[in-house]
Amino acid sequence: MIEVMKKDSTQDQLEGVKARIESHGLEVHLSEGVERTVVGVLGQIFIELKDELESLPGVLEVILISKPYKLSSREFKNEDTVIKGGDAHIGGDELVVMAGPCAVEDEDQVLSAAHAVKAAGAKILRGGAFKPRSSPYSFRGMGVEGLRLLAKAREETGLPIVTEVMSPEDVGMVDAYADILQIGTRNSQNFNLLDAVGKVRKPVLLKRGFSATYEEWLLAAEYVLAGGNDQVILCERGIRTFETGTRFTIDLSAIPMIKSLSHLPVIADPSHSTGRAHLVTPMTLAAVAAGAHGVIVDVRDGAQALTFDTFADMMTRAKAVAQSVGKVPAGTGR
Repeated sequence: MIEVMKKDSTQDQLEGVKARIESHGLEVHLSEGVERTVVGVLGQIFIELKDELESLPGVLEVILISKPYKLSSREFKNEDTVIKGGDAHIGGDELVVMAGPCAVEDEDQVLSAAHAVKAAGAKILRGGAFKPRSSPYSFRGMGVEGLRLLAKAREETGLPIVTEVMSPEDVGMVDAYADILQIGTRNSQNFNLLDAVGKVRKPVLLKRGFSATYEEWLLAAEYVLAGGNDQVILCERGIRTFETGTRFTIDLSAIPMIKSLSHLPVIADPSHSTGRAHLVTPMTLAAVAAGAHGVIVDVRDGAQALTFDTFADMMTRAKAVAQSVGKVPAGTGR
């Protein structure tokens, strides 16, 4: 249920509405947009509450939301959510590129990649200090030492960091280093972890589970939003299909579809979805054309990673596509 306040409603009237909702043991989430102020009501709602709330001073209307995801829906907030990451704004008309090594391995690797992706136009440095792997014998990350190396790269380049957190117990530690906390596809329905990052006040990059429907993906975001963290970035990173020619199948239709269902920004991961370096650039261009607010790309290591030169070429081409669909590279202005 959402309650829309009148344009001329007062702060006292808003506080009165919130107090009435909370008196029924329900939770309040506020969205103050340019056009309207919306009060989200979460909990076990009884139908009589609609009439009760509509009678309060300052209330324009009360709307019952049919979708199971409430706070991430367009019904709750029609305006696009824009999330700040350094000097970039994710969710507006900027194309924001996050790039760097999939896994942090040593200081030279991280620093050289950070300088190279910044020079090419990336606005956020990605790098994994903790890596979930299908095989227990694969490299699983440097842990806290990897976080320290990422922090050093940020100090040298000014690029904010996005890195993965894998368990609720590690949220505080990763939060101390990262600018954006990433929830990987394997943890996209780790509800204890989603609850934990819902309590931090930094952006959360939520990758789609490789078997998740749109509804399940948005419900995962709902856990974070319901915890009080309204800075969620959705990432399409490929779903599991019968096709074996690529690592996963990137669902480009998810980008415009999610944008129609939700106010949250949507980016794409062409590296992990395809698993093949030669497909990263065409899938990046396709994602931008489909309306993605950004991409997250592997640069430096792995079969799916771009080299510094191919990344710079991809950035040039992505900028052209972005401008053709009304977007501009982050920080360049129009």
